[in-house]
Amino acid sequence: MPAPVVYRTELKGLERLHEGKVRDIYAVDEQTLLIVTTDRLSAFDVVLPDPIPGRAVVVRRLKALPIEAVVRGYLIGSGWKDYQASGRLCGIALPAGLELAGRLPQPLFTPATKARAGAHDQNISFEAAAALVGPELAARVRDAALELYAFASEHARSRGIIVADTKFEFGVDEEGSLTLIDEVLTPDSSRFWPADGYREGVSPPSFDKQFVRDYLESLDWNKQAPGPRLPPEIIARTSDKYREALARLTG
Repeated sequence: MPAPVVYRTELKGLERLHEGKVRDIYAVDEQTLLIVTTDRLSAFDVVLPDPIPGRAVVVRRLKALPIEAVVRGYLIGSGWKDYQASGRLCGIALPAGLELAGRLPQPLFTPATKARAGAHDQNISFEAAAALVGPELAARVRDAALELYAFASEHARSRGIIVADTKFEFGVDEEGSLTLIDEVLTPDSSRFWPADGYREGVSPPSFDKQFVRDYLESLDWNKQAPGPRLPPEIIARTSDKYREALARLTG
């Protein structure tokens, strides 16, 4: 029997601290939070009206940092648009002549702001990230994100998947200890490409929500709320892609 679809949550007796695009956060006690990952799906920073069936976790209470730790190994998405416009990516100069979906000379830490629901995240430079969280903490986040990406990329490659880019989020406790939080290396936070279908110059097939983004790009939609309805076949194929990514990565 399939699990019920969860679009919105309302947990009696618990205070809802935040409703994000995909996850709702509740306070259990002073030290414990409940993060409920719903079936909501966002694209272009807009929550779509149709959920993707599938996903709740008890976690420690931490202070989330106000930046997203994005690591890019390939030139795609907003990174490709930035490169076309300026030859740079989050303030980092790149060689001329790189192609769409081309592999970068080395993985790059390209932080972004964390926008509120309905607003758009913005790519920022490392210096801008340091201004938000402090130079020492920004460097720790950068180094941890790059190390995590390198490990994940190597593992995924051995399973026939390219991790083109991914987004990590970090928090700190009262002592300033840095902790990886939120989702990690999911199809919502990463671009997964089949290695056997990859070539430079074209947008590769993927096992992530890029499939939904591509469908939305084909519509006459201004990327503002409310989001358009998703056809049943788009929902089904997106679910299939998520399951295939899981099967490939975990064996």
